[in-house]
Amino acid sequence: MPQTTSRLVSVAGAAAMLTPAAAVAQDADELARQLANPVANLYSLPFQLNYDEGYGADGGGYRYTLNIQPVIPISLNDDWNLVSRTIVPVISQTDVIPGSSQKGYGDIVQSLFFSPKAPTAGGLIWGVGPVFLLPTGSDEYSADQFGAGLTAVALKQTGPWTFGGLVNHIWDVGGGDDATEIDASFVQPFATYGFKGGWSLTLNTELTYDWTTEQASVPINLNLAKVTTIGGTPVSIGAGVRYWADSPENGPDGWGARLTMTFMYPK
Repeated sequence: MPQTTSRLVSVAGAAAMLTPAAAVAQDADELARQLANPVANLYSLPFQLNYDEGYGADGGGYRYTLNIQPVIPISLNDDWNLVSRTIVPVISQTDVIPGSSQKGYGDIVQSLFFSPKAPTAGGLIWGVGPVFLLPTGSDEYSADQFGAGLTAVALKQTGPWTFGGLVNHIWDVGGGDDATEIDASFVQPFATYGFKGGWSLTLNTELTYDWTTEQASVPINLNLAKVTTIGGTPVSIGAGVRYWADSPENGPDGWGARLTMTFMYPK
């Protein structure tokens, strides 16, 4: 964990130095509320470090996954945004294959959401668009071919509550006979409660179902976060626990942990 954690801190520190000292000041509660919305009109740079164990035939393996997840909203016109959400996994594991360790990168998942700037009359916030799997990962962590599909998100914010869900489905594109078959669904229902002072508590699940192997991965996550500032830059720092309700054979089991750090760049 020390090497992966130091990488998180060093990359996050570099991001902080890129921020102008005169960043727009906003209320911490409002920033926390915007972060709870996956298609908010807010530039952000989240770092998410997950620790999971129980891997391998004997259950003795463990893995650290650092997800770097830049979010870039682009104004298309007076009514619509295009929100880019990217996930770049950095992975370090030990004894997943007994007696060995591996480090590398996972495939990039790139989502694009076309989203109205204003909620509907009923307060619904939504976005829909394409999602792509880019085979950029290391050999042991890559599907070795492109994937593409559709993604959508819908949510509502009422008082201190934000609740909704994000889904996508990805198929392989143009792979040969020896290529990995990709046919996977992702479902992420979520609920966030905002407290005063920029505190928030989020409960979600991140269900992935592989239709090829007919296996599910179902971590349940509970995360407490606080919006503060570092060098004048608004930052959300959080920590929580996760529990694997289901996972593939030789996959993670039991309890894990999650640390988050999100740099925000208000317009």
